[in-house]
Amino acid sequence: MKNYEQALWDADTVCQREPLLTKGHHIKAQILSGLGRSKEVLKEFIYCLALNPECSSAKKETQKVICEVFFPASENEHQDSTAPTESEPDTRCDEETNPQHPLEEGSDTKDTGSPETPSEKSDIFRNASSSVLYFILGLHCEEDKKALESVIPAAPSGTLKRQLPSDTEDECDRNTPEKVPKKDADSSPQGKVNSLEEPEFTIDVTDFECALCMRLLFEPVTTPCGHTFCLKCLERCLDHAPHCPLCKDKLSELLATRNFNVTVLAEELIFRYLPEELSDRKRIYDEEMSELSHLTRDVPIFVCAMAFPTVPCPLHVFEPRYRLMIRRCMETGTKRFGMCLSAENAGISEYGCMLEIKDVRTFPDGSSVVDAVGISRFKVLNHRHRDGYNTADIEYLEDEKVEGPEYEELAALHESVYQQSVSWFASLQDHMKKQILSHFGSMPDREPEPQSNSSGPAWSWWILAVLPLERKAQLAILGMASLKERLLAIRRILVIITRKMNSRQELANNTERDN
Repeated sequence: MKNYEQALWDADTVCQREPLLTKGHHIKAQILSGLGRSKEVLKEFIYCLALNPECSSAKKETQKVICEVFFPASENEHQDSTAPTESEPDTRCDEETNPQHPLEEGSDTKDTGSPETPSEKSDIFRNASSSVLYFILGLHCEEDKKALESVIPAAPSGTLKRQLPSDTEDECDRNTPEKVPKKDADSSPQGKVNSLEEPEFTIDVTDFECALCMRLLFEPVTTPCGHTFCLKCLERCLDHAPHCPLCKDKLSELLATRNFNVTVLAEELIFRYLPEELSDRKRIYDEEMSELSHLTRDVPIFVCAMAFPTVPCPLHVFEPRYRLMIRRCMETGTKRFGMCLSAENAGISEYGCMLEIKDVRTFPDGSSVVDAVGISRFKVLNHRHRDGYNTADIEYLEDEKVEGPEYEELAALHESVYQQSVSWFASLQDHMKKQILSHFGSMPDREPEPQSNSSGPAWSWWILAVLPLERKAQLAILGMASLKERLLAIRRILVIITRKMNSRQELANNTERDN
């Protein structure tokens, strides 16, 4: 009865009540087709395909409507020779997209009987966007793809910034009448190339630039908010604030877990399409790492407290510059840095101690506790700055070796000062002993050979660390190159401290007796 308006109202009611009913949308699309509302027809058929991708009738109808919606100019382009009469339905789009009627060069259309050459068919689609067609093409079986590819130009790549050279050459070939079309050239005896073979992709290096260092991504890491950076660049930004450098989303969870997994897809794309740029980037990275791994030149310096060889030195690292420094020490594999005191004029003290990192515990706010222990002493030759923290060229210090009568005298002095140190520590009150042991650990045993360690006996450094000395006195003893002088200094300090302790104890006893 062709009462399309009433039928459309009924179909709308069905679709509203049963929005997931494929048949309802299919009937509504047929009704809209009768009303000539092509764009709404296309919408309903695509909805049918979304609900049921295997619906073959919806696929065919979608192909037909796409031709009517996206290529209306093709109907007027050959109106004189191929336009259908009012009594004849236009079936050209059906023939072009229907796999049951493959197009062949030089063949005539069935309904119109007018010839249509390949050049005319290519004119229809030359200036039309085919991205939507290829979206629908992906829903079809293989034979449907082949039929569509015969009339639809190659799908444009939406991921490349640079136009492929082969694309520009093909466009020129089609627009220049003097040149042989690429399709014809391919069929010539000189060379046969598969027209459907995709060209080799070329990716612009700017597509894979880090937004922080503006260089090619190296060890790319993607944040939970979807932004990709170099691993080292992201870590340096997180040293200052726990936020994404671009969108400022909080990354506290990422800091807490330290789960910086490399983005495999980005890394593989760079490796495949930008091998030369990746090689240069890796070379620069290796050079930077090698500069950081020297143990005598540009040694990172932590300007803080006094440290001694063999003595534990726990640190709470929270400043961004020292977070970076500690991380670099771990990445280079040296796991070592220098510890110096601050100096008003020189910036850092003349002598320092090299520390070795035993363990690093990181907290959600980005700070960390570093368990380090002293290794050896050094003298600062010159110093400078690198990325906010101090670095220095250093020279390691070792005790002078003695032999003969001097060695016998040194051995006797070593035994005497050791016993004096044990007696002093035993005389301390229990709460003081507990504090010292919790921070520095137990006092090391006496070595049978005083010169076995180039830095001196471990117990002597332990006693220097726990004695209540000013920093200037500690620094002067640290720079001594003679073990004998260092033992004599410890003896003098113990004598002075013992006298003061005895005087205070005697004064307290007298006060108590008087009371």
